[in-house]
Amino acid sequence: MRNNLACGAALFACVAALPAMAQSHDAAAPNIAKPHLVLQQVVEGLPRDEKQTVRVMTATFKPGDKTVYHTHRFPVTVYVLEGAFTLELDGRAPIVVKAGEALVEPPKVAMTGHNRSATELTKVVIFYVSANDTPFLDLMH
Repeated sequence: MRNNLACGAALFACVAALPAMAQSHDAAAPNIAKPHLVLQQVVEGLPRDEKQTVRVMTATFKPGDKTVYHTHRFPVTVYVLEGAFTLELDGRAPIVVKAGEALVEPPKVAMTGHNRSATELTKVVIFYVSANDTPFLDLMH
């Protein structure tokens, strides 16, 4: 019991010191790249297989371009590099995501993505984790 208490106190002291250590480390190493959190979201419907397939794709939408009417079997993350991306999900108001922003497209919901601009390109990065041999999208009619 005393050992567990001592270990717990030591662990707490180390965790409590982390912010101060990070600040002093940041001051000592100004050229260290740090990630910037763009999106954090709890999702449902990820594959539960022992192995999954990870896809990272890019897409460029010319003015007026849109995707086919489709669904995904698993959540899809879209990060907008340039322009604005409009996502229309069945039964919901359109969502506009601008450069530097991201969204998660839910699984099993019919949708279409658009570049509504008349003059600007839209460029996106798409991140998709699926069960092996799962198509990226399923066409809807």
